[in-house]
Amino acid sequence: MSLLKQAAKQISNQDAHKSLNAFISHFNNQDLPLRLSQQQEQQLKDVENGRKPSLIEGRLIAVKDNICSSEFPTTCASSLLEGFHSPYAATVVNRLKAAGALIAGTTNLDEFGMGSDSLHSHFGPVNGSYYLEGCGVSAGGSSGGSAVAVASGQCYAALGTDTGGSVRLPAAYNGIVGFKPSYGMVSRFGVIAYANSLDTVGVMANCVSSTRKVFEVINGHDSQDPSSMDLRTRQSVANRLIKHVREKRRDDGNLRIGVPTEYSTQELQPAVREAWIRTLQGLQGKGHSIHAVTLPATKMALSAYYVLAPAEASSNLAKYDGARYGNKSARLHNMRDVLFSATRGQGLGKEVKRRILLGAYTLSAGAIDNYFIQAQRVRRLVQGDFNNVFAFAHPLMDYVEENDPENQKVDIIVAPTVQSLPPKLSEIQQRDKVDAYSADVLTVPASLAGLPAINVPVPIPEMLRPSETNLHTIGIQVVGQYGTDARVFNVGKYIEELYGKANVDPLAATKPNGTMEAPENLAL
Repeated sequence: MSLLKQAAKQISNQDAHKSLNAFISHFNNQDLPLRLSQQQEQQLKDVENGRKPSLIEGRLIAVKDNICSSEFPTTCASSLLEGFHSPYAATVVNRLKAAGALIAGTTNLDEFGMGSDSLHSHFGPVNGSYYLEGCGVSAGGSSGGSAVAVASGQCYAALGTDTGGSVRLPAAYNGIVGFKPSYGMVSRFGVIAYANSLDTVGVMANCVSSTRKVFEVINGHDSQDPSSMDLRTRQSVANRLIKHVREKRRDDGNLRIGVPTEYSTQELQPAVREAWIRTLQGLQGKGHSIHAVTLPATKMALSAYYVLAPAEASSNLAKYDGARYGNKSARLHNMRDVLFSATRGQGLGKEVKRRILLGAYTLSAGAIDNYFIQAQRVRRLVQGDFNNVFAFAHPLMDYVEENDPENQKVDIIVAPTVQSLPPKLSEIQQRDKVDAYSADVLTVPASLAGLPAINVPVPIPEMLRPSETNLHTIGIQVVGQYGTDARVFNVGKYIEELYGKANVDPLAATKPNGTMEAPENLAL
């Protein structure tokens, strides 16, 4: 199918799936033929000048609505920023456009990226395309609009932001691939911040190869972003990884795969556990070895995250006061209160207010030592846990790679992305607000450590698939050491190939009426 036909079909799907509410702003389909024609002409000129054509030339790519673009408003799904047009575009958007991609529009999200179900949006909730027992299920968050847009064929790929799992979680719930790169690999310039030390621009697509193509376009140093890894450091990280592979005499064809015992929780649903075991068995059958590892600080990671992220958010969102940024409240002339009281009270949603208050409290003089400082210490423990299990030492830390004569450490970690199938919307409305935060329990550790991670959809075992549902997959995540983004993609591709394009379980025929046993050295 030609690029024009593909793009036209995707735009047609945007109209057909308006009820999903995946987009806030849309691409003008009347401009499509002209835009594609101009880019094809540019591509011919590039070929004539000896430049290789882009891998995403003419592809329709959506952008989460907290990433600034020049042609669409950037609202963060908040009434406070409704109608706001950024005077500049984010670096990632400029790089997509320079590579010939077409921006499909901006996607819906939890307000300012705060949520796990994409229900907290001024423009209405994102509706997932799946159902369970006759009920709609969560689209995941906060990048739920991007995930639903990809899953329903409304674009080729989409950008999201991942703070504690906001790319991987919705990718798992919608049966697509979602990748979070190492912190600092992709520029955050032009991305409206939630938590600066955690925010990462991620990519979602229907397969690993498409996700990787988009990542390779947006990856690179940006002098406008102080957290962006410079070229010299990138080269140093690459050289250290090459040296490590040579010394260990182990490439990506025979990896030691780690399985964290802490991820085998009581809350892990049988379908998720079984899919995890089958994936590990499949990888073992391909020549990789499976090894149990322990990450003790995992149990404290979620609590630390919900101290650190709101604390940073309370600072970042202080500028939305109606004077510097944000729409002023219409009630101002009738009030004697300070300017920002009415503006923020009216313009921000309940979840955003809840996190601002939580963050402001943990940063207060009386609480900072007991909460924020302790959470920072937990974060260091989480990073230390990963460093202790990975054979490749963290390339940016003063950490000496230990001699490992027994080769006890691992190259990669494979675990579930989420503990359960996506929850039904009726259940979400009834659950406690704090309980909603537990959805990120398996994704937060990699975010706190700044590590690359990818969600890959795998089929739900037939005998454990719920009745009355169109859900067919759950998410398995691959986590690598800092800077091993390419290895994470490679292992993601291995998992994808286990099940084939039809996403068929290769082990289903082995025990069609029973569950699989975990590898011998594991107790899952």
